[in-house]
Amino acid sequence: MWIGREEKASKEASMPRLLVVDDEESICFSMSEYFSLHGYKVDTAREPEEAEKLLEATDYKVVIQDLRLSTARNPDGLEIIKMIRDHNPQTRIIVLTAYGSTEMEDEARRRGADAFLRKPKPLSQVAQVIQGLLESPPKQAARPA
Repeated sequence: MWIGREEKASKEASMPRLLVVDDEESICFSMSEYFSLHGYKVDTAREPEEAEKLLEATDYKVVIQDLRLSTARNPDGLEIIKMIRDHNPQTRIIVLTAYGSTEMEDEARRRGADAFLRKPKPLSQVAQVIQGLLESPPKQAARPA
């Protein structure tokens, strides 16, 4: 019986950590279910403050995040990109949003996003992007001097 517990703990410790940040509960739920079944340990956050607490406590391999997490006009997701880069520069960041303009994509990439996807996007395609990012070395974010 102890062996089973140790094996489970060892397996969980080796699972890549993934954080989903989106204000839509259905998106957090579906991504959590899908990626948990595909070998990830998944946490979700629906508000920037919740995401910040999780980012301070955990080193994530990947963060999938929306740009707009509230009804406010300014996209708080850009601030989350900076927060992620400050806490763990190695974390791969995927922006998944329905509010993406070319200017917004450029700004997200300038702040350190590794990929910019537009909703709706099949989860299998998001998984392919994650796999590609994890297999390639992180690039350094272009930062203003």
